[in-house]
Amino acid sequence: MNRDAMSQKFAALWDVDGTLVDTGEMHFRAWRKMSQELGVDFTREHFRATFGRRNPEIIRFIYGDHISETESQRIANTKERYYMDEARQGVQLLPGVRTLLEQLQRADFKQAIGSSAPRANLELILDLTDSRIFFETVVAMEDTSRGKPDPEVFLTGASRLGITPSQCVVFEDAVAGVQAAKAAGMKCVAVTFVGHHGEEKLLEAGADRCVNRLDELTADDVRKLFK
Repeated sequence: MNRDAMSQKFAALWDVDGTLVDTGEMHFRAWRKMSQELGVDFTREHFRATFGRRNPEIIRFIYGDHISETESQRIANTKERYYMDEARQGVQLLPGVRTLLEQLQRADFKQAIGSSAPRANLELILDLTDSRIFFETVVAMEDTSRGKPDPEVFLTGASRLGITPSQCVVFEDAVAGVQAAKAAGMKCVAVTFVGHHGEEKLLEAGADRCVNRLDELTADDVRKLFK
């Protein structure tokens, strides 16, 4: 790598659910409880089809386009209350995450959260995992109008950090998230640990590298993506 590349500023944009932490089952139980109240069967297939998407999009997918905006907001608020009750029982960073966050910080990477989740959820997770200190900004559902695979969430994060998209790397675990990263013109590391999507599908979506756990990766490995 030449001297100019070494002197450039880089950024790491992190998805949360399935990448920083594994809260999938908490979301599933919250959606299922909400759906039972509405007399709707929420299945594992529904969950796989909607995981990582914004609440308004999930609600339309599961409950139909006839749901009013007011009712949609009520459903979303109730589901997130159920989820936060689950999360408060305990959440931990996934293997290798804290070490990589620390390495990237020492390597002068700017870091941000880029998630489809509501801001309150993200703030809770950052507090529960004591990881807020690593992130300069948090881009949440409220900051975007379009969900992944649209690149809006990651482009917003790069803009807030003041880093050119081509100098950003995204950490993701979902096909839609990988597609969003590549549509933004960013590098992407995909993680399979939680198992929402397999390595083959993540690489097909455009991931530059795929690992099972983030302790397989160092900050130097990440920087080499920008050769």
